[in-house]
Amino acid sequence: MGAGADWRAAPGKTGAQPEQFVPEENHAVTLLIWTHPFGRYRKLPNCSALYQIGGCTLTDDVRVYPQADAVVIHHRDVATGTADLPPEPRPLEQKWIWMNYESPSHTSGLWRFEGVYNLTMTYRTDSDIFLPYGYLLPRGSKTEGLNDRFAHPLLAPSRSHLLRPRLVAWVISNWSESHARVALYHQLRRYIRVDVFGRAGRPLPEDSGGSVVRLVSRYQFYLALENSQHTDYITEKLWNAVRAGAVPVVLGPSRQNYERFLPPEAFIHVDDFPTVRGLARYLLMLRRNPARLRRHLDWRGGYSLHQPAFWAEHYCTVCRAVRRTRGRADSVQDLTRWFHS
Repeated sequence: MGAGADWRAAPGKTGAQPEQFVPEENHAVTLLIWTHPFGRYRKLPNCSALYQIGGCTLTDDVRVYPQADAVVIHHRDVATGTADLPPEPRPLEQKWIWMNYESPSHTSGLWRFEGVYNLTMTYRTDSDIFLPYGYLLPRGSKTEGLNDRFAHPLLAPSRSHLLRPRLVAWVISNWSESHARVALYHQLRRYIRVDVFGRAGRPLPEDSGGSVVRLVSRYQFYLALENSQHTDYITEKLWNAVRAGAVPVVLGPSRQNYERFLPPEAFIHVDDFPTVRGLARYLLMLRRNPARLRRHLDWRGGYSLHQPAFWAEHYCTVCRAVRRTRGRADSVQDLTRWFHS
């Protein structure tokens, strides 16, 4: 498994981010989208207009398969039998890309695909093609300039920001008593009020317009609790809180792993406290002490946030990577072991 062919850490900055889009004049490639993820059709993007990635022909017409330079295959669709793999033998030098944005706990049947794919595309920094759920861009940097069309500037905290009226929110749709996050919630609610929204709680308020970010912008803290804990599995739950200006309280991979994506003071990790009661006390202390709360928010003035659009940016990122690896056709032999590591 390649060590993150498309990953780059901003020099002197905290934060994992993919290599930034730059105009290219290499050979054109045809990229076949084998299935629309989860069977939901979305119009294919113009990579040149959106991301300055030229020479990309994207198609979902399976009749183009014999001429395609690469095929993007979404794992869930072939693992569940919703779609079959493309037919063998595959055209000479054609690359098959394994695309998956679920955690290992929710990724079944990996053993069936050993040696099938040539490149991996996931949220993991050591994927062959890396694109996370979100990443930070240092303000004023060249990379921010290339992405400012999509980047959301983060604002340093104002007084009203520090004195938000509500304490803790949690939006959750997939409720399972077996999840560590549900166990954490049951303990936390014994000490502080947690407002729960989503399919497992109250509906999002009408005045939020159905926007999680708008809802969370009324709260000081947001429970960014992942459904399972795995390397680099840090989803929109964290980035929605960051965008809304709430301090995320995270449950997921280790603190060290989170610090690859954002500054150490930008979040509160549940593992920072020996007990849930200690976590609750800390949140209440911050509510009473705006100066202390500010320490978790002051970093924001130096960054913008980019949240890649599903699935347009993913396809264009694949296209760019394929153009750079023409002729390379190694197969991924240890997909299961790697993804679970």
